[in-house]
Parts: sequence; C-alpha cells; structure tokens
Amino acid sequence: MSSSEPTFRSNPLGRNDPYGWIEDATAEIEKATAELLENGEASRVSDEAVARMMTAAIRLYVAKSDGEERTFRPLTGTRDETVTATEALSAVSEILRALHLGPMELALWYRRRPDEL
Repeated sequence: MSSSEPTFRSNPLGRNDPYGWIEDATAEIEKATAELLENGEASRVSDEAVARMMTAAIRLYVAKSDGEERTFRPLTGTRDETVTATEALSAVSEILRALHLGPMELALWYRRRPDEL
C-alpha cells in the first residue's frame, strides 16, 4: 500500500469506508472548539492546526458543491447560532488577504444559490 492510499480505521458505527472516521472526528472537533472558546483557551490550538482544518474544509466544500453540482449550507446551526456574522466575515477577509484577493474578486465570484431566487 502506498502512503497516499487511505488506511481503514476502526469505526464504531460500522462504516466500511476509509474516510468514515471524518464524520466522528468533526463532531469531536466541534465539541472541543466550543469548550475551548467557552473557557477562553483558543490559544491551546496551534495556528498551523487551524489553518490545516480550514484548508481541508474549504477544499472539501468546493469539491462537493462543484462536483455534485449543488450547494449546501457550509455552517452548522441556523443564521448566527454557531458562527456570528463577525466571525464569518473575519475569516473570509483573512482568506481573501492570504490569497492576495480583495472584495472586488469576491463580488465577481459571488452568486445567489438556486433556492434563494
């Protein structure tokens, strides 16, 4: 098996999928993040770990939405239940800045979802 091939991991839900563990891991990450934020301890997670999670999430979201030709809500909860507008816009601003893009490029790519028409 090459290093690029997925390894099957023990899965308590009985999934026969080498990536099934991601479902459980994301639930644990969401729970741990809520605890860290509640306790004011976000600094316990490295910048690199946060960047890896954001990079993976963005790439997977785009691959699913483009590849499956559909969109889905990229955040849990409704409205600002789990992510505030300030948090979302801060993250988007930093992502744009990291890619040397600005609001104009965002405006060019922005599109209304089919279910919002």
